[in-house]
Amino acid sequence: MKQTDFLPIVLTIAGSDSGGGAGIQADLKVFNALGVHGTTAITCLTCQNPREVRAVQAAKPAIVHQQIEALFDELPPAAVKTGMLYSAPIIRVVVKLFESKKRPPLIVDPVMVATSGAKLLQPSAIRVLQSELLPMAALVTPNLEEAMILTGRPISNPEDLRAAARRIHDRFGCAVLVKGGHLMRLKEAIDIFWDGQTELLLTAPFIRGVHTHGTGCTYSAAIAALIAKGLTLQEAVTGAKIYVSGAIARSRRIARHWTLGHGTARPVPEY
Repeated sequence: MKQTDFLPIVLTIAGSDSGGGAGIQADLKVFNALGVHGTTAITCLTCQNPREVRAVQAAKPAIVHQQIEALFDELPPAAVKTGMLYSAPIIRVVVKLFESKKRPPLIVDPVMVATSGAKLLQPSAIRVLQSELLPMAALVTPNLEEAMILTGRPISNPEDLRAAARRIHDRFGCAVLVKGGHLMRLKEAIDIFWDGQTELLLTAPFIRGVHTHGTGCTYSAAIAALIAKGLTLQEAVTGAKIYVSGAIARSRRIARHWTLGHGTARPVPEY
């Protein structure tokens, strides 16, 4: 077997979405579509569908620890992403493991609130996320609501997005991708990337009439997958924007809801 026959490995540390649209389930769909091997450390079970989160059961921190250790021992990832971490003890498990091992690039999707409004990060965990995990990240990918929590300031236009990206980078020392898809009255979905030197303005047309679920998970998973395949952070962010925009554009109906078109999304260009 040639070295080129080996698939890159990506680890997602996140919650399980019983509806299949977000969380671990969405991440694995992205990894498969982009040609990497996905591994998982499940932090929470959720009872949810595209409309609501009905209940959350967090895993014991020791089990999260053992999942990650088992994977690092035999399937060391080339990149890691985190999603729903839920509690301060679970966040500290991730931090301690990454302090003690050779650390691959870490993409933090700071999942705090579901689209339905359900709280997915305990208030006591927000401080630990900010003080301990974000300084370890290669990239953090907040949406509007999460960026406002991280900066303590409102965001209502593209200039606010740019300012938020700089504040988050200055405060936590990691590159940041602020996602502006929820900004109102714009013709395009605008995201801002800032790593302290380079700013990227990433745009895509709004897709009207589609109610999406799991786009944030999909975006960060695509970034992690592309980094694992050897792309730079800027290339991975750009490619992931293409991928998630294609997945939204090719969404399909399931019962009374929509699911992202992972298998039919536009291919990501080779660099």
